[in-house]
Amino acid sequence: MATPLKENGAFEVAPLRSLDDFLLESARFQVPNFRDMEKWGKRVYSNLIYYQSNYFLLALALFALVGLIHPFKMVLGLFAIGLACGLFAAASNGGPQVAKFKQEHPVVSIITILLGAYLIIYLLDGIFVFLLGILLPFSATFIHSSLRLRSLRNKVTNKMEQIGLKKSTPMGMLLDALGFEAGIVD
Repeated sequence: MATPLKENGAFEVAPLRSLDDFLLESARFQVPNFRDMEKWGKRVYSNLIYYQSNYFLLALALFALVGLIHPFKMVLGLFAIGLACGLFAAASNGGPQVAKFKQEHPVVSIITILLGAYLIIYLLDGIFVFLLGILLPFSATFIHSSLRLRSLRNKVTNKMEQIGLKKSTPMGMLLDALGFEAGIVD
């Protein structure tokens, strides 16, 4: 059930948590009980909401790090994925024209497909670097949110947002849009 604050689209950016709270001395980590998926899900959800600004900065730093280590491959991978998506969208929306072209010019169609496959194979290292730049921040965020035990302050902050005493945050709106219910957090 949406609260009035969430209905009008108002949100606030969550504060940046201290490095000590996020990662260092006061942070407590423990491997989750993989048999209790509900409790593990609550821990991940709670940490995603509470540390969202830290996760955003972590994602930017990891993406930038991969980009600094392999800048050319990163740009090449972005270009290759963008080109492949653009060509797929054009071919999908072409409808009868594409089918007619394939029937009238089968050799050109096969050569085009083979050249496209060769280009993708040639650019595969750039594609992998770009995907690493995207997936590494997601993996690090999920691992941290899975291992980080919730603190009392974490639970209180999440409860306040859930019942509508605080404005919704970008991560809360994203998780709501993905279908994760705020009600799962105790």
